[in-house]
Amino acid sequence: MSNIRHALNVKREDDFAKWYQEVIAAADLAEESGVRGCMVIKPWGYGIWERIQRLMDDRIKAAGIQNAYFPIFIPLANFEREAAHVDGFAKEMAVVTHHRLIADGEGKLIPDPEAKLEEPLVVRPTSETIIGDAMARWVQSWRDLPLMMNQWANVVRWEMRTRMFLRTSEFLWQEGHTAHSTRAEALEETHRALEMYSACAEEDLAMPVVAGEKPENERFPGADETWSIEAMMQDGKALQAGTSHYLGTSFASAAGIRYQDAEGTQQLCHTTSWGTSTRLVGGVIMTHGDDDGLRVPPRIAPHQVVILPMLRDKPEDADVLAYCEGVRAALAGQFTLGEPIRVLLDKSPGKATAKRWDWVRKGAPIIIEVGPRDMDNGKLALLRRDRLWNADNGKPDMQFVPVDEFTRNAPALIEEIQSSLFEEARERRDANITRGLTQWSEVTDFFKSNGKYPGWVEVEWARPTGDALEKVVERLKGEKLTIRNVPRGSDKPSGTCIFTGEPAVERILVARAY
Repeated sequence: MSNIRHALNVKREDDFAKWYQEVIAAADLAEESGVRGCMVIKPWGYGIWERIQRLMDDRIKAAGIQNAYFPIFIPLANFEREAAHVDGFAKEMAVVTHHRLIADGEGKLIPDPEAKLEEPLVVRPTSETIIGDAMARWVQSWRDLPLMMNQWANVVRWEMRTRMFLRTSEFLWQEGHTAHSTRAEALEETHRALEMYSACAEEDLAMPVVAGEKPENERFPGADETWSIEAMMQDGKALQAGTSHYLGTSFASAAGIRYQDAEGTQQLCHTTSWGTSTRLVGGVIMTHGDDDGLRVPPRIAPHQVVILPMLRDKPEDADVLAYCEGVRAALAGQFTLGEPIRVLLDKSPGKATAKRWDWVRKGAPIIIEVGPRDMDNGKLALLRRDRLWNADNGKPDMQFVPVDEFTRNAPALIEEIQSSLFEEARERRDANITRGLTQWSEVTDFFKSNGKYPGWVEVEWARPTGDALEKVVERLKGEKLTIRNVPRGSDKPSGTCIFTGEPAVERILVARAY
């Protein structure tokens, strides 16, 4: 409605990139650190990441995978063993060359020429090579397989163009690494990890995704196959939200990961790696945020219910606080979405109205206000963050409900909010995937004529390789488009490839992307 006064100064439809940055600031998620491409993740933003981490970690451990930790510094020689891998990361590597600083006599510190390292150390951009060294030590026999581990860590990739959460020089992630005796077992793990990411995105983040295989030019450096989950943001762009790689035996050959089979023959292991990162927080912002700030799905919300007592520096304030504490205790003793309800009684100073809008911008799923009159009537004021506005009067849709009724229904309400956010995003995604385009010219016309946020197209594809694929990539770059993946379960092709004119063998998604 036009008479609604939203909490943000920038609307999504006017400037999506600027809106994104304003949500991060208004929701108090993160801020610039003073180091280019690095950010400070603030408590509410980090709390969301901790929830994602916790839920993902549970899924990882349920698959029988143990957590470990490996050094942040990796010898340069490790990368040089795998040519495709080093070529893929060379431009992004941060390198340590000295181990000591000295004063230069003018009040500045400089690297000590006498402290130059014998071999440069790369600050971890990913851990395949150093984990490969460990696997080579730990795997001797077929009895040692499969070897499966995961680490939660930070990585550094020196990005030229950065955007908080989406593309930063340092970011947080998990990376799984496994070794297997056969290709079939390694591929099974590759797809298990992909399915885990799909489930986490959709069930926990309420973010619908399309799972599929990446084309040859989009593979992880050195991998035989790369699979991804792709999510559609509200501006129609694609966000790669997780990847899973079948590495074949190339990394095993470079690192010497071999095992003696049951017949006594030495064999190379088949390895995998898979990862997701704090980029998921950016995906949550762009999937669920609105013109009033962030909306956090209840599964990953640090607080699912926030209670705001309306205090006036009067004697009855103590009674209002006691009443609110009773509501908090009643909620905290209940379960929803498989866990106890996470509820915060916000006693911080400030007017309840101002605090309400702080929590609206942060995206707490349910915001409760309680004043003396509400207490006297045995009620509370309830605001759902997924349905903030009353369509009839353009005001916040505050509902006054009996306390007993609310506490009884709160678990179901939280589940309903989780579901409604997912369905809203799924319907938007499905409505913005266009099919039926059969010529490259139709694709270019589509992206030129459908405004700022055109969505995706699904077209038929002959899976070209080599020079033919390079020509396709150049055409796509010219239009600022990319191939996202080959959706699993999509309809069989029935025509010709829009790029080569050859008989199509599968369907692909083409989109602008982050």
